Amino acid sequence: MESSQRKRVLAPFLSVFLAVLTLLPGCSSASAPVDNPKPIALPAAAVTQNAGTLAPAPPTSKQPDLRITFLDVGQGDSIFIQTPHGKTLLIDAGNNTAEPKVTAYLQDQGIKRLDAVVWTHPHADHIGGADMVTQAFSIGQVYMPKVSANTEAYRDLLKSMQGKHLKALEAKAGLTLDLDPEVKAQFLAPSATHYEDTNDYSAVLRLTYGENSFLFTGDAQTTSEQEMLAGGYILKADVLKVGHHGSHSSTSSTFLAKVQPGYAVISVGQGNDYGHPHKETLAALAKAGIKVYRTDESGSIIAESDGKKISFTTLGGHP
Repeated sequence: MESSQRKRVLAPFLSVFLAVLTLLPGCSSASAPVDNPKPIALPAAAVTQNAGTLAPAPPTSKQPDLRITFLDVGQGDSIFIQTPHGKTLLIDAGNNTAEPKVTAYLQDQGIKRLDAVVWTHPHADHIGGADMVTQAFSIGQVYMPKVSANTEAYRDLLKSMQGKHLKALEAKAGLTLDLDPEVKAQFLAPSATHYEDTNDYSAVLRLTYGENSFLFTGDAQTTSEQEMLAGGYILKADVLKVGHHGSHSSTSSTFLAKVQPGYAVISVGQGNDYGHPHKETLAALAKAGIKVYRTDESGSIIAESDGKKISFTTLGGHP
């Protein structure tokens, strides 16, 4: 009896170019929703906004549900989304100590390509693992707000993007993601071009599937929340990823009343130095009758939607 073995080796040719997100001067107020704005002029050597849709991906068959995994990355954020048609979206990648866990989880799920990644803002607890993710997987499209940081984590991310010839689209209010025909995804923030606090540059994404909706807020604080409230967006969501790890600087009473979630997820590290989640935020969520899931208590958390109902599974374990 004869046998044969085939091997396929992917060896992409990498060349290096410079791509740096810079902060433009000036400030504007929140504006009404717009879909896929025209390309904007950025400074020389900047990562440019050159399209409003994702790079094409191989066709995939439909799976039963929308699946959202809030990964337990300690004091940080990382959210992995799988759509009914098999498209993949990663929002943040935790800090440097958690990056092997994020990469390993994706690989264990058989993921080789991420159709889109959203790096909400350049704080290390959100983009520390982004360089390893960029190196380990094929990336369709990168979304980032237009703000830079003079940090090792940010420099490592840019270097990994340069090595794969990746450019970023500017994540800003009104931009939609062409991710899946059954899933609508739209950025609701940031709206302005300048903020005093980097957290308020956070890319906030609202995702809807059937009758269910999810709001991913990064570390957006009350300034950003007020802009979203004034911007005319639909904020109602069944599931709220609580802003800034449950800090009292986020999840204002007016914002929470508008979102009206049935469930809230707090991504936070055990015994963190910031006292997150703050008691004020937990009290507000409890008063509103919202079911709260926390990664420091439950480990990674999976939310699944069939378009009508949402179910949760907790995986336990901590990094």
